[in-house]
Amino acid sequence: MASKVRIITVAGKGGVGKTSIAATIVRLLVDSYPDKKILAIDADPAVGLSTALDVEVVMSIDDIRRAIIENVEDGNAKDAIEMLGEVRYKIVDAMVEKDGFEFISVGRPETAGCYCKINSYLKEVISMVSEQYDYVVIDGEAGIEQINRRVMEKVTDLILISDPSKKGRQVIATIKRVADELVMYDKVGVIINRLTDESLMPYVTVEGLNILAFIGDDKNLSTFDVQGKSIFNLPSDTAVVAGVKSALIAMDILSK
Repeated sequence: MASKVRIITVAGKGGVGKTSIAATIVRLLVDSYPDKKILAIDADPAVGLSTALDVEVVMSIDDIRRAIIENVEDGNAKDAIEMLGEVRYKIVDAMVEKDGFEFISVGRPETAGCYCKINSYLKEVISMVSEQYDYVVIDGEAGIEQINRRVMEKVTDLILISDPSKKGRQVIATIKRVADELVMYDKVGVIINRLTDESLMPYVTVEGLNILAFIGDDKNLSTFDVQGKSIFNLPSDTAVVAGVKSALIAMDILSK
């Protein structure tokens, strides 16, 4: 690739709207860069990103992993080696093509047994495949460890999501400390979601982290969540779309 892939990872405490924000990032990238290759990776076992983006998942990376492990446990070493050789093609086959982006799900958390070589190989293949895109958006589960363990060690942009609560802000501060040890990243910033009272903004801080945007409680988004509608159908002037756009501009991912 002529230009470096931007790998945007979204992480934070559960229940703060992380997945909706990850989906909105995908939507804004698709709207802003129709000529770019965009990949959305659902690395959260709750698999909410597929619903938010109206994607039907047929096969996950964990399905591929379990098929290899079953061959190993059944003593079919030759089959397992052949499957490892085919993993890249299997991951490409597992991708769902949508209008303006492609999607893949990591799947549920790893089952019992280490199988470190298989996990390491899968992560390496995901990283290799990602290099073929201009933008990769990863919706991670609460915490950052599994991004390093199951998807990739290197990201360019780490966006941490919290609600205004002290507990939520403590969680993302902890994620930042863990990320400093486990994940190589270029930029990091915070989005404070579901701020119901703007007068509280001066009190909502996270030490050592830049707050990219404050997003109010978005009733349009709540309605869409209940109805299971795609984030692509949200009006562009809703709080979440406008707030995420300002955050991406602050990270130099989008231009003004």
